[in-house]
Amino acid sequence: MKIEITLLSEPSRTFELEGRMGWTMAQLANAGTQGVATVENPAPRWSAYVHSLRKLGIQIETEMEPHEGSYPGQHARYRLACDVHIKALGK
Repeated sequence: MKIEITLLSEPSRTFELEGRMGWTMAQLANAGTQGVATVENPAPRWSAYVHSLRKLGIQIETEMEPHEGSYPGQHARYRLACDVHIKALGK
């Protein structure tokens, strides 16, 4: 997946993301204010992709949530904390 992302903050910035970085950004944008919980949408290396997006200046919040089940503990929920515009560029 290849996307063009524009951060709508001042000053705005536009850049391209592809592969898992593009996929992660699209998942976060599509989730809106609900965000993405790693336990609900398991994917390899969520935390690494979020870390890399943050290094690009994309504001992403992390909220830790408890969960029950066979292996109780906590999982992360990630939410975009900035306004973005995403345009699909192809595969």
